Amino acid sequence: MQTSDNVARVMPRYYAQRAAEYERVFDKPHRQPDIAALKAWLRAQFAGRRVLEVATGTGFWLPEATAEATAWLGTDINPEVLALAREKALDFDRVSFQIADAYALPASLAACRFDAAFAGLWFSHVPVSRRAAWLAQLQACLAPGARVVLIDNRYVAGDSTPIVRVDDEGNGFQQRQLSDGSTHEVLKNFPTAAEFEALLPGRRFEFRELDYFWTLVFEA
Repeated sequence: MQTSDNVARVMPRYYAQRAAEYERVFDKPHRQPDIAALKAWLRAQFAGRRVLEVATGTGFWLPEATAEATAWLGTDINPEVLALAREKALDFDRVSFQIADAYALPASLAACRFDAAFAGLWFSHVPVSRRAAWLAQLQACLAPGARVVLIDNRYVAGDSTPIVRVDDEGNGFQQRQLSDGSTHEVLKNFPTAAEFEALLPGRRFEFRELDYFWTLVFEA
């Protein structure tokens, strides 16, 4: 049985294999109202801002999220997913991409003075024990007062992939199958507002739940 750190290390390979079929998850008809609302909301969140995105993936949110941003740097560890992100209808005078490990963001990014950061459907894959460190190194890349925006999945019984085990740390794990028939154990957590209160002590933040997604906004 794999540990949370082992699963976190092998997950980039899973998402590289899943790249071509990843966006099918957004095709579920009942999720369309949430997705439409999130796209419009993201556009407003980043208007006029220089944004650092972590774990860009295939760039599903980019056309709307980048629409009014001043500049946008999308980062991911997988060239396979960034190749698909580059195929989106984007303004490449303002949008660029860089290979980067979400757990080891280059120190050079701190000089870019980003005034916003975004991670979509990423935080749920961060092991509980690495959450604080991940948030700290993200904030080290941002200007004081920068806006941090996270969105991710809520767990909805009967719709979400079931959690098949929970480790001693409290991390949940799912069994997922790709179209090639291969199966993969994926770490997937569903954090609560109380957990963010513990991660952001004394900080003001807004945690909002939609039917199938949650959003978090706070200032770095």
